[in-house]
Amino acid sequence: MTEADFFKNMPHNKSDPNPFLAIYLDQSIPFNEEAKAAYLRDCSSKSRQFLLPLLRPFARLMIILLQVYKIIVPKAFTSSKLLHRVLYWGMKTFVSPNANYMILRHFYLGSEVLQFIRDNVPGVQISMNPLKPTSLEPVKDDLFLIHDLNLYNFVINLNRELRDKNIEVTKQDRLNFDAITSTPLPIEPMPRRWTNFLDLTTAIECFTPVYQMFLTDNDFWRATNSLQLDETIGILASKIIGSNDRLALINNKHPMVPLTTLKAGFRLVLHGLATEQLHALLVELKHKQSR
Repeated sequence: MTEADFFKNMPHNKSDPNPFLAIYLDQSIPFNEEAKAAYLRDCSSKSRQFLLPLLRPFARLMIILLQVYKIIVPKAFTSSKLLHRVLYWGMKTFVSPNANYMILRHFYLGSEVLQFIRDNVPGVQISMNPLKPTSLEPVKDDLFLIHDLNLYNFVINLNRELRDKNIEVTKQDRLNFDAITSTPLPIEPMPRRWTNFLDLTTAIECFTPVYQMFLTDNDFWRATNSLQLDETIGILASKIIGSNDRLALINNKHPMVPLTTLKAGFRLVLHGLATEQLHALLVELKHKQSR
């Protein structure tokens, strides 16, 4: 039974309606059906209900303490390679299958969204470095760090091209959807040991101070500030498709107003959902154009 089948077969008790069933059935927000079901089942877990409220304050306290520590010894114990091996071990050992599935989807979809934008701005030539992991193994190869670098490099290179060639991003009558996958992603089954119980939000909150500890202060700030580029990517996509009615779904807003790192974990979840929603919208438009 798929995750979507879980909700499709769920009985509806009118005197005690399931809030996650209501959100799953609601179609006002574009979202891949299987990913939505996986995310909502993850949200309804005991881990998120009971562990998150306990662990989140400690995780944020660690961010504060590590910030002070980084001021004193800014480059002590920094290693991106060690960081990603710790992340890989943590995901493989403690993170739930649905949460790992959503994390790998994010890298895959994020790469496709950037390629879609590039393909639909005539006249620009930008080399890409797409990340399309189908298992946890690629996490060990600096996957999270490269994802952030790809986003910054894309925004910088695109806007340099636009400025140098005097190009404007405009609505395209015929959209190029070559970069957008509309079939299920070939992601392998995730580990399902008894230890794999951490939901997505709790895992991200716990991993954020780990991320901070193994990166330089500059690298960590750059990574957290990349979340504010959600609105930038959303605006670029809206100009290309000629509609901005879905921009209201973006919560990581104005990139010129950098936020503190304290709520980076929560903002990272919003970042993932924004990518899912934009990609789902592009899949929807792809199907309509092919009719």
